[in-house]
Amino acid sequence: MADAKLPTAKLIDGKAFAAGLQQRVAAGVRELVATGAPKPGLATVLVGADPASQVYVRSKGKLAAELGMASFDHRLGPETAEAELLALIATLNADPAINGILVQLPLPKHIDTACVLLAIDPAKDVDGFHPINVGRLGSIAAGAPLDFPVPCTPLGVSMLLQDALGSMAGLNAIVIGRSTLVGRPVAQLLLRLDCTVTITHSRTRDLASLCRQADIVVAAIGKPAFVRGDWIKPGAAVIDVGINRIPTADGKTRLVGDAAFAEILPVAGHLTPVPGGVGPMTVACLMFNTLQAARCAAGLAVSAA
Repeated sequence: MADAKLPTAKLIDGKAFAAGLQQRVAAGVRELVATGAPKPGLATVLVGADPASQVYVRSKGKLAAELGMASFDHRLGPETAEAELLALIATLNADPAINGILVQLPLPKHIDTACVLLAIDPAKDVDGFHPINVGRLGSIAAGAPLDFPVPCTPLGVSMLLQDALGSMAGLNAIVIGRSTLVGRPVAQLLLRLDCTVTITHSRTRDLASLCRQADIVVAAIGKPAFVRGDWIKPGAAVIDVGINRIPTADGKTRLVGDAAFAEILPVAGHLTPVPGGVGPMTVACLMFNTLQAARCAAGLAVSAA
């Protein structure tokens, strides 16, 4: 029996992996420019003055510039009409200097988010949210190259798992959560890697028993510490996508995931912490997608994901 004081799980350091991915992207940008192609261009669009969104957009633009890309920042007031936003997107779609377009969500309530996302050129949809890209992900063959934008957080999950486990062919994977932003794309990426995948949700019966059969558990349900330690098969890999802010005794708050970290740590083989696990991968994968889009625009093969 393992010593309870010594955790058996190997922590997956998403922050370190993201830093390495950013270095790969920077090298890829230099390689692309050396061929005579222009710098990859990322356009960010922020509508309104939400402080958190301002921070996110600023950090994305700053990182793009640090990696050698061209960064284009567009700020629109909260009263901006939907037609005005759509006109801007049409301009960015037509601009050859722009390879990626990111419209920061959420948008003001008077703007139809689905309509806006649909207006983005699928080749420049570096968030991977356009219905055409969603459909391509759903129909991709096992092992096929990802030569189109893939949602950033699911792509980050896939990368972390491949790095931790190597080949995942034949492994049983369970995805807790069926959202179109995380759960379903994660499942499609795991199928591409030859896993046997089960998607679960709020109406799934006997979820704990299903989890105990899984070699890989991806928790993306948005409920703090929802996945318990006795749900986990010994040695399984647990990827915690959840980011939940809960109050502490001193009146402050702290971030926790969807998995009960302390309970799972002595059981799992691999485990992502929160924070510092999946979170840092999202922006890094956005930069990766922008480079991929620029390579496609230049007629070059995409890099392996």
